[in-house]
Amino acid sequence: MSFEIPIGPQHPALKEPISLRMTVEGEVITGVDIRLGYNHRGVEKVAEEKNWTQNIYLAERICGICSHSHATCFVQGVEKLMELAPPKRGLYIRYLVSELERVHSHLLWLGVAGHEAGFDSFFMYTWRDREIVMDLLEMITGNRVHYAINTIGGVRRDLDEGQKAKVLEGVATLRKRSEYYFKIGASEPSFVARIAGVGMLSKEQAIALCATGPVAKASGVGRDVRKEDPYAVYDELEFEVCTADTCDVLGRVVVRVKELLESYKMIEQMVKGLPEGGIACKAPRKAKPGEAVSRYEAPRGENIHYIKANGSDRPERLKVRAPTLGNYPATVEMLRNGFIADIPLIFAAIDPCICCAERTVTLVSARSGRESVVRMSELRRRALARPANAAVKRNAVWPF
Repeated sequence: MSFEIPIGPQHPALKEPISLRMTVEGEVITGVDIRLGYNHRGVEKVAEEKNWTQNIYLAERICGICSHSHATCFVQGVEKLMELAPPKRGLYIRYLVSELERVHSHLLWLGVAGHEAGFDSFFMYTWRDREIVMDLLEMITGNRVHYAINTIGGVRRDLDEGQKAKVLEGVATLRKRSEYYFKIGASEPSFVARIAGVGMLSKEQAIALCATGPVAKASGVGRDVRKEDPYAVYDELEFEVCTADTCDVLGRVVVRVKELLESYKMIEQMVKGLPEGGIACKAPRKAKPGEAVSRYEAPRGENIHYIKANGSDRPERLKVRAPTLGNYPATVEMLRNGFIADIPLIFAAIDPCICCAERTVTLVSARSGRESVVRMSELRRRALARPANAAVKRNAVWPF
């Protein structure tokens, strides 16, 4: 006999609100329905009312953990529209922060993985080391969370020799500890026994479902924008795309620890090879009419920003495709045929940033109880259809 188990939108296993409805037979999951919309904030619509500079700070607030990823992806697109070539020193500093953010994100996730697997000492160690990265980011940018280092045409702050030395010192400490974590993550018997064979996703499924980031790499798919379509300084850096072939949560742990070690290599290369010169160039107030697509390898995978300019000082349209949204179809396959007890571990393994991925909202009719998913285009159409002088009532029922 089949039963449906609702998980969320509010649940102790979820860090952000999302609804997972599992169809189970006994302990085995036979069907999965993911429902979004509980964190919808209308960021893309807000962007149309802000100028180019204000939108840098708005883009940062799409996500707290990968704030620099969204700000950088947005700035890259705007610089394409404005035909700007930021100074090389500014680019090195920008992508130095990118790799430090990747280190921070992966250390945070490794702690979450340890906690979900019942390995809390692993959680404590990785989150202790996360403080080293956050201190370095605060030293470079002035902030521990939303770094605000980006500006159109470069970066806002320079690096001095003392800061460079501290970055290298911090990376040396982190490398030594991460090598130990790699040993633990790949060989500690109780930890491996809990995560091996859980959340299976074959290479063929990962490709067919367009999985991205560590989820795809753990299934043997070596996709990485920094290698496939090198942007900024990545064609000048030596690094490897990290993959695994276990196709499970264990592989996703291994890939992230490998990526930590590669990020340390790139950070050292950028600090030691930091070119002389300015850190930013002057940007115009307005962008010429046109369109730009910006791709960026965020810690969770490929981040995409589409930007359309109409010649004014603000975008006509901003569309964000966060990596978590790309990994939802793969998550359904990873959960299917798994066990109920594995749900928190499997879902955590994609490192979901739910607020990043929210681009729709679910409406429930007060009259019929019928649910419908409404996209941004439909919300805009309904908003324009309302007469400009129509009174807005708090208890008004949406006209279905």
